[in-house]
Amino acid sequence: MISGILIAAVIVGGTGLFIGIFLGLSEKKFAIEVDEREAAILNVLPGNNCGGCGYAGCSGLAAAIVNGEAEIGGCPVGGSAVAAQIGEIMGVSADAQDKKVAFVKCGGTCGTAINEYEYQGIEDCKMAALMQDGGPKGCAYGCLGFGSCVKACPFDAIHVVDGIAVVDKEACKACGKCIASCPKKLIEMIPYKQNTFVQCSSNEKGKSVMSVCKVGCIGCKLCERSCEFGAITVLNNLAHIDVEKCTNCGVCAEKCPRKIIMPRAVAES
Repeated sequence: MISGILIAAVIVGGTGLFIGIFLGLSEKKFAIEVDEREAAILNVLPGNNCGGCGYAGCSGLAAAIVNGEAEIGGCPVGGSAVAAQIGEIMGVSADAQDKKVAFVKCGGTCGTAINEYEYQGIEDCKMAALMQDGGPKGCAYGCLGFGSCVKACPFDAIHVVDGIAVVDKEACKACGKCIASCPKKLIEMIPYKQNTFVQCSSNEKGKSVMSVCKVGCIGCKLCERSCEFGAITVLNNLAHIDVEKCTNCGVCAEKCPRKIIMPRAVAES
């Protein structure tokens, strides 16, 4: 009886020892070598894992940079400071990157834009956009103000103020999650230093815009004609600013009869 127990113990112990040795040898034989630079890059990345870089978290971006699949400045949260550190690790120079922030192209607040009906569904822009005429707002291009972008932002950088989403540029990390969450495609990335913006996205003709919004762009082209730098053009009834040409002189904002071209400071107030 005792000998049987001893034999079983020896067999179990021997099997365990064999498996342990086998696994140890297998680990060495089939081990995947990790580039030391990958760990070093991961160490300097912010660790937000926001996905703004297009990869599944910071570890995914670190691996992509080492494999040459992503730029050293691929982290929108870290910006130029992190890019410089990664450049040192990779042995390449990091060109200075212009910081970017999100901007909402709609100025149709509760007091300036009309609603066609009262929406009583789930407080979510994507759900509201599925309703009649793309939501209750009279302007089919306007911000619905139900905060899908607010929920998507991991940095508390965007809030609904007076019926429209407004971005806090100091808190924004340019991760792009708000852009993906907006069913109206109203949010875009612009240079942090840019001070002049067209807070509208409607392509409707002037008469139609005026019937639903007191401030929407009517495509009058006064801004286009007043800009001596050729930085603003009207396409499809909507003014567009070329940030590469814009000097932030503010002339276009002064000439705009609808006052929809404005400095960020005004847009965020």
